[in-house]
Amino acid sequence: MSHMPRSRFAAVAGSAVLLAALTACGSSSSGSGAGTTTKAAGAATTSAADTCAKGSLALATPGKFTVGTDDPAYEPWFKDGKPANGQGFESAVAFAVAKKLGFEAVDVQWVTVPFNNAITPGKKAFDVDINQVSISEERRKAVDFSTGYYDVAQAVITYKGSPIDGKTTVADLAGAKLGAQVGTTSYKAITDQIKPSKTPGVYDTNDLAVQALKNKQIDGIVADVPTAFYMTAAQLDNGVIVGQLPAAGGSQEQFGMVLGKGSALTPCVSKAVDALRADGTLAKLATQWLTNAGAPALK
Repeated sequence: MSHMPRSRFAAVAGSAVLLAALTACGSSSSGSGAGTTTKAAGAATTSAADTCAKGSLALATPGKFTVGTDDPAYEPWFKDGKPANGQGFESAVAFAVAKKLGFEAVDVQWVTVPFNNAITPGKKAFDVDINQVSISEERRKAVDFSTGYYDVAQAVITYKGSPIDGKTTVADLAGAKLGAQVGTTSYKAITDQIKPSKTPGVYDTNDLAVQALKNKQIDGIVADVPTAFYMTAAQLDNGVIVGQLPAAGGSQEQFGMVLGKGSALTPCVSKAVDALRADGTLAKLATQWLTNAGAPALK
């Protein structure tokens, strides 16, 4: 979000969301060359493992794993606007990460964190925030990220009969008035990839962007693909996906969990995410909560 941000779809009957390819994020480890004895090397390994043991974690609230997300919490990432119910892709991922770290479901607590608050510098009231936040080097200057738990692309949506309905190339959108949520990768896609001649509309939430589109104040919205499916299926009358934008700079956009800058939890959370990817859990949850679908590729 894209931060975009923003999530929204599994409960919408008959609609579908793009299951982005969950490519393997390899991790490697190397032994220390400083140990002078086998015993010392073993102790170092044990010490490293203990760092991520539940009792060793530096938590926002002792004994609890605190997860932040925005309100409203959209489908398909959450269900019924209730992050704590374990339903929806991101809710399920958060509970799976917590379990890998040794927490029971009852030890997971949720707090409301506006999107922009999650990605700005400063002390955090959460251990992790999960809210369709795209990993970027610019954001890494302010916060930490886990390894990616979801691979995502951006898409342009509109309504049938709009000025951009039926467009097939990025260049076709050059004269369009487009909008996106503030501070998101979706907005960056407008300014950096589409580069329209008209100043983009900037909105505090995707709901406000949808309302602007309904009022025909803008020609289209840029959002991550799963959100685009939800918007066109549930929020717009005659909504259509114009197309999917190519990956920016040829790189794969990923959503990652947000942590405070320099958090001691970052390597532990990343280790948990990597384990969930390796054992197939992320793919299974994506299959459960996000249905494989397609959006035309803009050339």
